[in-house]
Amino acid sequence: MIHKPNFFVFTGGPGAGKTTLLRHLEASGELVVEESARAVIREDPGARGGEAFFRRIAARDIAAFDGRRDEDRRVFFDRGLMDCHGADGIAPWPELEAALASRRYAEIVFVFPPWREIYRTDAERIQDFAHGERVFGFVMRQLPKLGYAPVVVPVGPVEARAAFVLEAVAGLA
Repeated sequence: MIHKPNFFVFTGGPGAGKTTLLRHLEASGELVVEESARAVIREDPGARGGEAFFRRIAARDIAAFDGRRDEDRRVFFDRGLMDCHGADGIAPWPELEAALASRRYAEIVFVFPPWREIYRTDAERIQDFAHGERVFGFVMRQLPKLGYAPVVVPVGPVEARAAFVLEAVAGLA
């Protein structure tokens, strides 16, 4: 098992500000990893949902984790392997279960709640706001089952969100 207490995951429904905060942290010198789902959709715009879609995302997430396993600095991930576990009602497959057991991020996972005021759709994000609300609830229930402690990131200016996250991880990595 590879346990990386310096690998921090951002998760939650779409359009809740994860990528905006990731960009802000990156601009301040933090190491970041982009969301795999958007990359899969850019490569194949028809790839949305279904087991094959989540298998492609999981494969990218495994590669992202493994490619940084020797990194000692903090790394912030825009989603992680746990996001594929049970996503859209798809039963986890054995390889995903094995990857989740053998690759462990920091115990705390930052969950971004739905935030109607900033929610927008785009070419890659076509889900409605209600979908984001459902994902948030699912993630909050799922993370403890997978051995992670959800930490809800308060809504607010990106600088305040960054301060919240950086304070929460101080001394953990």
